[in-house]
Amino acid sequence: MKIKWFGHSAFAITSESGKTLVSDPYEPGAYNGAVGYPPITIKPDIVTISHSHADHNYTKTLSGSPKIITRTGSYEVAGIKITGIPVYHDTKQGRERGDNIIFVYEIDGLRIAHLGDLGHTLSKSQLDALGKIDILLLPVGGYFTIDAAQSTQIWENIKPQITIPMHYKTEVLDLPIANVDEFLTGKKGVKDLTSAGGSEVSITRDTLPSDIEIWVLPYIRS
Repeated sequence: MKIKWFGHSAFAITSESGKTLVSDPYEPGAYNGAVGYPPITIKPDIVTISHSHADHNYTKTLSGSPKIITRTGSYEVAGIKITGIPVYHDTKQGRERGDNIIFVYEIDGLRIAHLGDLGHTLSKSQLDALGKIDILLLPVGGYFTIDAAQSTQIWENIKPQITIPMHYKTEVLDLPIANVDEFLTGKKGVKDLTSAGGSEVSITRDTLPSDIEIWVLPYIRS
């Protein structure tokens, strides 16, 4: 499969058969220009939306007629199995920022978890619902989501082979959240791919690293 990070919490995951899933597409220029990433203009087969905020639920720049999933439950679309697990956007069971959905994708024999705007650590029952995760798409910036310490706890509990940090401050994202360095500090297995020449990586079950790694991807440029 191929995984591309557009920026913020938006990814495109493309299976070996050529089917593409987009997660949490942002609205370019949302929040008075705070979201400075360029428009996402691909044609996906599936879109998952963890919650209904402008930096996570914008589909108008996407082409085609994708299946849009905004609820918890189990789905199978274009040969991709998807499970939506209910969690919260805050530490008060949604009373501050509402609900959030963790999506688990089963693609090409790999299990990928996108945590959306998770706002709390995970209980044992929630971790059990996730099951074994090979690739974790993990918010790390804090303030609106879990912070570096909480993200670290979840990362240690899940133990994915690959973790890709998301939802952190960059030079084109003007939100009051931390940059990725706070999460990376003191961790082993960090691979900085920001100068690798593209925001897309290829992963198969055979090429999963034997040791736990954290991959820092570059976001797409306009």
